[in-house]
Amino acid sequence: MNRTRTLSLTATAAAAAMLAFTLNASAADGWKLPSWLHVGPTAAATTQPAPAAPVASTPIAPLAGSTLPNYRAIVQAEGPAVVGITVAGLHQSDEGSAPTQGPAPDDSPFFRFFRGLPGFQMPPHEATPFRGQGSGFIVSADGIILTNAHVVRDAKQVTVKLADRREFPAKVLGFDTTTDIAVLKVDAKGLPTVTLGDAGRAQVGDWVLAIGAPFGFEQSATQGIISAKGRSLPGESVVPFIQTDAAVNPGNSGGPLFDSSGRVIGVNAQIYSRSGGFQGLAFAIPMDVALHVKDQILAHGHVSHARLGVTLQDLSAPLAASFGLKAPDGALVASVVPHSAAAKAGLKAGDVITAVDGTPVQVAGDVSSRVGLAEPGDHFPLVVWRDKTRLDVPVTLGKAEAEPREAAAAIEGGSLGLAVRPLDRAEQKSAGVDHGLLVEQVSGPAQLAGVAPGDVLLALNGKPVNRVDQVREALRNHPKQVALLVLRDGQQIFVPVNLG
Repeated sequence: MNRTRTLSLTATAAAAAMLAFTLNASAADGWKLPSWLHVGPTAAATTQPAPAAPVASTPIAPLAGSTLPNYRAIVQAEGPAVVGITVAGLHQSDEGSAPTQGPAPDDSPFFRFFRGLPGFQMPPHEATPFRGQGSGFIVSADGIILTNAHVVRDAKQVTVKLADRREFPAKVLGFDTTTDIAVLKVDAKGLPTVTLGDAGRAQVGDWVLAIGAPFGFEQSATQGIISAKGRSLPGESVVPFIQTDAAVNPGNSGGPLFDSSGRVIGVNAQIYSRSGGFQGLAFAIPMDVALHVKDQILAHGHVSHARLGVTLQDLSAPLAASFGLKAPDGALVASVVPHSAAAKAGLKAGDVITAVDGTPVQVAGDVSSRVGLAEPGDHFPLVVWRDKTRLDVPVTLGKAEAEPREAAAAIEGGSLGLAVRPLDRAEQKSAGVDHGLLVEQVSGPAQLAGVAPGDVLLALNGKPVNRVDQVREALRNHPKQVALLVLRDGQQIFVPVNLG
């Protein structure tokens, strides 16, 4: 589920989620597949590390006589620290058999996002190589690199290519699917690094610059402005995204978003698109979020997120008036999870959270992002509006549990020939859907009709499906033919399956 949405989020190549895969640059005398797309075992860098490129230690001033940022200077100073990332693996599979361990690479949302790349083929029912690409940037001269989790989460081999064309095998130190941040390490010293900035100081209307490898074109720079801040996207309530109109496409995933002074303020991660390509809406993970995740991974090897245990919604003006509030600012508690931190603190459905740890709340995402980026055990004083009275409610946050992934279940009845499982939250986010079943194995009539592993089954005979038993129920009367609505490579298609 990398990642395109129809009216939905796409992990930009940011792998996508659309999120984004990246091919790499073309030759000057004609397009050809880049050398770093041809992945093979790499024991070491092809050459000795070159001296580190200079990194700006002070903000880059605008062009003389102009209010525009000096994009040329930013690219020259910061571009050497932007890298291309190639991932690869080999999936051994036989028809009707499941992988021996972990999700099959070709069944993963990341694989599906990249399988349409030029030069990429997927042999059926045999050893299946998969390749994908993304972007990243160096934050430490000893080889620490940040990128998106969806770029590397299913990879067995990761290769990093520097702007000077040196290549290094990379180790994935850890990744966090909740925030979509991953940390890589290459064995090198004296590498160029980006200059880090403060996303909190950036404002709507500020100029920004993205560098990455959209569609494989390495070191591509695109510019725009910050369109909005603190965006809470479907399935992404923990991350207060920076929205921009800087062109971001498949391949940009994991690349840096710079402010007008040449400082990284975000990690490009997703686009909102009807076509799978850039349509003016791109989203970046704020740098403070990325650094918080990086620090936890380097310290512990994993990331722990806190949990309040409530379902929240935004207030409308009529709702605010009904609760006796003067403005629709705050997060309305729709439900409270039993035995959660919220329940222990005495929160109730109908409460309105108006401040978290001294910070006013305007929308529900303000609470979700603050809690999701806190750590279990943190103490969070809340200000709550209840029965037209202000209350101070201290909360000790709990721990967010990892969402279990269900095993694929074969569908019996009507000999459809599918083994499917529900999408987990990260996969829904990547695909840009809020329901569906992931096709893990195909045989019989479904295979003959063209259904493939990695497809997402959205509906059967016009009825949305989100559980395996819904499909079984539709097949109970042994119909002669069914119509499947399938999401494949970001496009929805109807597939008629003859069962007679």
